[in-house]
Amino acid sequence: MAVQITNYQCPACTGPLHFTGESGMLECDYCSGKFSVEEIEKYYAAKNEKAADNFEKEEHIHTEETQWDMSDKSSQWSDEEQTLKSYICPSCAAELVCDENTAATSCPYCGNPSVIPGQFKGDLKPDYVIPFKLSHEDAKAELKKFYKGKKFLPDEFATENKIDKLQGVYVPFWLYNCDVQADTTFDGVIVTSHREGQYNVTTTAHYDIYRKGIVPFENVPVDASKNMPDEYMDAVEPFDYSQLKPFSMSYLPGYLAERYGETAEECVERVETRVENTTIDIMRSDIVGYAGCTLKNKYINIRRGKVHYALLPVYMMTTRYNGQEYRFAMNGQTGKFIGNLPVSRKKFWTYFLGILGSVTAVLGTAMMLIL
Repeated sequence: MAVQITNYQCPACTGPLHFTGESGMLECDYCSGKFSVEEIEKYYAAKNEKAADNFEKEEHIHTEETQWDMSDKSSQWSDEEQTLKSYICPSCAAELVCDENTAATSCPYCGNPSVIPGQFKGDLKPDYVIPFKLSHEDAKAELKKFYKGKKFLPDEFATENKIDKLQGVYVPFWLYNCDVQADTTFDGVIVTSHREGQYNVTTTAHYDIYRKGIVPFENVPVDASKNMPDEYMDAVEPFDYSQLKPFSMSYLPGYLAERYGETAEECVERVETRVENTTIDIMRSDIVGYAGCTLKNKYINIRRGKVHYALLPVYMMTTRYNGQEYRFAMNGQTGKFIGNLPVSRKKFWTYFLGILGSVTAVLGTAMMLIL
């Protein structure tokens, strides 16, 4: 059974609308009309409610008495196939097949951005969203900046390589609020040296250092997507949470969006490890005047608070070079960029041998002066 989906059309000309971070409005691709999120919400309130209802598409095909032979058709689905769902594009009636967590997409046939409102029903509805502030062109420009200064990057990768895929994605995040009570003991080291006759005497003194306190945490993010690499989502932080908006599907047209694939309970271990490590670092940062400081004992008590569900903006880019895929991510609000790059072995060894040659020449000159 296919599920009806909704795309936002311009009230003036019925052209497709997409959210633009620069203006903070939904803009029409055809007549250049601009509408606020509130205007579109009000205009499409009735349509959104209807679009959220599932309906069954029935087809009646006249057949003769003979039947198609389906005996070779497998009835067993793979694990991946069982997670797929189908949706009907309201513009061209094409049936779209998406991952079970996809909440906003674009039709590959007519290109219209579409939203799947049923993905945000009940407990699945996010509390907040941070709208995209930067555009696709901004993401391309940041990628070029990311290339600059990378002395071992192959020349052809930066000059000839093309982006295979660039997509803005609203990634699901859990935002945790808590207070952490900490009681810690550190081993502090002070090293002193003095001369006694012909000898240098070094003294190492160890001190027990105690630090305790309560550290409040607000909006600690943990991405709830099974598709996004955790290390990339951690690296594009932080987001400016003062820009959190109450969730509206009107922010989604023009971007992909996922609903959460991991529950808040499943992400608890990650967030508690994060706040514990951060608390210990805060306690350690208060200790000064020692040559070294090592944690000896700790007592950590996490007072759990509110958890919110939010969609945060991330651009994902992929490209291929020499048969290998390279992935990049950019914070769609702040522009913070992360990714992996290839290394030119020729440039690396040329640089290394050049340094080695310079060191050898300096040593040779020094030996000549000594002799």
